[in-house]
Amino acid sequence: MKVVLFCGGQGMRLREEGQQTPKPLARIGQRPVLWHLMSYYARYGHRDFVLCLGYRAEEIKRYFLEYQETVSNDFVQGGRDITLLGGDIADWTITFVDTGLHSKIGERLAAARPHLAGEEVFFANYADGLSDLPLDHYAADFLTRDRIAAFVSVVPNASFHFVETDPAGNVVGLRDVRSADLRINGGFFIFRREIFDYLRPGEDLVDGAFSRLVADRQLLAYRYDGFWHCLDTFKDRQVLEDPEPRGEAPWRRAQVPRREAA
Repeated sequence: MKVVLFCGGQGMRLREEGQQTPKPLARIGQRPVLWHLMSYYARYGHRDFVLCLGYRAEEIKRYFLEYQETVSNDFVQGGRDITLLGGDIADWTITFVDTGLHSKIGERLAAARPHLAGEEVFFANYADGLSDLPLDHYAADFLTRDRIAAFVSVVPNASFHFVETDPAGNVVGLRDVRSADLRINGGFFIFRREIFDYLRPGEDLVDGAFSRLVADRQLLAYRYDGFWHCLDTFKDRQVLEDPEPRGEAPWRRAQVPRREAA
């Protein structure tokens, strides 16, 4: 199945003074978060990507045009000749689509439609979240259900607490958000092509198409309590980067195994 990734975000909360790097290129270890996400899908055999670009689209294009395999792969250098002992993206197909600087997610998805001809079912996702979700099981379950769309329902990775008070304002309880059984849309969408019948010009995906899917009972939420974390702040970046150098990042367990040189 093809994979549509929404890569138009500016990453304002991640931006340092003078920095203009688009959010999907924010680094997690040696590679940007976008690469980690694409590698996750590739591990399950889904290597045909449609990148919906927006803010600083040229930077994302340039990253792949000038891609350096040697950054994350072993190699042998003999004089000026380099022999790779593994590969990352040689079997990926990437379609770059400029979907507008200020477009909403629903508009970006609609703009990707011409590049999904013949696709009855496809994946889509935000470009800033990582997970060890068992994608094959998730997709297999969806394909047995007569529904148009699904997303992963997760507990928010937030650090605030809910406050409980009595009528006089006395605090009677404090509950961590993770213990409140509240769940959010974690992305990792699966769509049937009928999703395009629910999109409207100028609307967002969740506030627009999803409300109509809910009314028609065509939207599924796949409850997942394993690892999921989105990259919104510098604190999130530290959480994702901390296990990466040790090779303990949960999402790396689902990445493409290195291939031995022929």
